[in-house]
Amino acid sequence: MNKQWIQVIVAACFEVLWVIGLKHADSLWEWLGTAIAISISFYLMIKAGEELPVGTVYAVFVGLGTAGTVLSEMLLFGEPLKITKLLFIIALLIGVIGLKLITKDTSEVKGAESK
Repeated sequence: MNKQWIQVIVAACFEVLWVIGLKHADSLWEWLGTAIAISISFYLMIKAGEELPVGTVYAVFVGLGTAGTVLSEMLLFGEPLKITKLLFIIALLIGVIGLKLITKDTSEVKGAESK
């Protein structure tokens, strides 16, 4: 796994934090933390998009963020656990992993063209 994919994964983790922050923030510090999480997540996603296909980066970012947010709501905030939700999260993650596996980063493509 290269640096850009790690950036996408970290960006998705910060996405989970800011989405939770948008729902649960009550104080100035919590809103400030939410704003910082938004900035970090989009910065990392944009940086990864400089080397990887933007459409794939965005799909993976949103997919992981969505799955992480739903799981966090269930584990941390008492959202009811439903088998159908878990099945759809699994399907979403399979799609995200599939996109990652079939996508070559720009440096791999450039290296193949120069041969």
